[in-house]
Amino acid sequence: MKKVLIIEKQLTSRERLLELLKGEKLQLFTVEDGVAALELLQKRSFDLILSDLKGIKALDRLERRPLSTPLVHLKSDEDPSLKGVKHVLKKPLNPQGISKLLLELLKNSDTKKTVIAKSPAMQSILRQIDRIAKSHSNVFICGESGTGKEVIASLIHQKSRRSEHPFIRVNCAALPSTLIESEFFGHEKGAFTGAMQKKEGRFERADKGTLLLDEISEIPAELQAKLLRVVQEQEFERVGGTTPIHVDVRLVSTSNRLMKEAIKNQEFRLDLYYRLNVIPIFLPPLRERQEDILPLARLFIQMVCNKNQIKLKTLSKKAEKKLLAHSWPGNIRELRNCIEHGVVMDYSDVIEEDHLVIEKSKGASPEIISIKDLEKEHILKALSFFENNRTQAAKALGISVRTLRNKLNSY
Repeated sequence: MKKVLIIEKQLTSRERLLELLKGEKLQLFTVEDGVAALELLQKRSFDLILSDLKGIKALDRLERRPLSTPLVHLKSDEDPSLKGVKHVLKKPLNPQGISKLLLELLKNSDTKKTVIAKSPAMQSILRQIDRIAKSHSNVFICGESGTGKEVIASLIHQKSRRSEHPFIRVNCAALPSTLIESEFFGHEKGAFTGAMQKKEGRFERADKGTLLLDEISEIPAELQAKLLRVVQEQEFERVGGTTPIHVDVRLVSTSNRLMKEAIKNQEFRLDLYYRLNVIPIFLPPLRERQEDILPLARLFIQMVCNKNQIKLKTLSKKAEKKLLAHSWPGNIRELRNCIEHGVVMDYSDVIEEDHLVIEKSKGASPEIISIKDLEKEHILKALSFFENNRTQAAKALGISVRTLRNKLNSY
């Protein structure tokens, strides 16, 4: 049963909400203010929070707004619009409006992933995604391991018109070369030894939806020609079959490699790359997204505490400084592991500096690089990836070619 927290000062409004939600098969919790809500949030997680203005401000002031939980502002006429709060229910509350919004938010609460975007780079990428999702064009996401490429791919699908259809993932690096063709295209009964029955492939299962080709650069050369045909014609045959199968699939590909090197070494077909790389997205490493480190850390603390059913913990100021000083070569994945270790292995309410086990990077500088130098490094990496094609680099960075040119002149 879904759990809903209501933070509402006015008794009449709380009673009205309870009455309207009574038949929705929900477990309802009501409190008067943010302080009382914090006590509940330390003990359990919620699938949805409905809150008045004072409740939201209190959670923000205490830095305890659950980033992974949808939040709805119960808005009075005199209330201002709140930054970072997407969903609003205006008072007096409308039964139809509540039912529609609850259905949408609770249905997606199990599948939607939180994307932290406090840094300018990630905010720019999220603005790109809003435009990209409206199209059916293939997308190529590149970036170091652990930067969140799969999360971004999932977000593109969720925001697209294909969101009601399947989102199928395939890790190209994890599939044995002998089975990868069957996994992609399926096979007919008796097509090879062990094929005891007909099997649908990932392309067939993703029909009308989105197919994520994770680490696409790792697929064998002999399969790339067949994949090119599917990308071009949206048509293939199962292994051992002769009947063409037509599909409507949007492809989102990812790689942590520099594709120009894979193409130069003849490990990846140039024509296939151009078909997949219609819309490029370049995900910056965590060390270039300083503003995202602490919000991500707080999100992971909430997730680990909820999973282990323990009281919500906080970070001390020294612990925060330690997180900000690290270069995070393993990116978001490394940060999550560090936070989970700190939460699980320590029994106090505050995670101190010594509780965070961080491996020192070889040759890492203890100095924090300036934002200007981070931007310069990020832009030059994007240009290198797109072989100095300024138009493609600017598109991936979310800036105009003119802005890119001006920045390069300043460097």
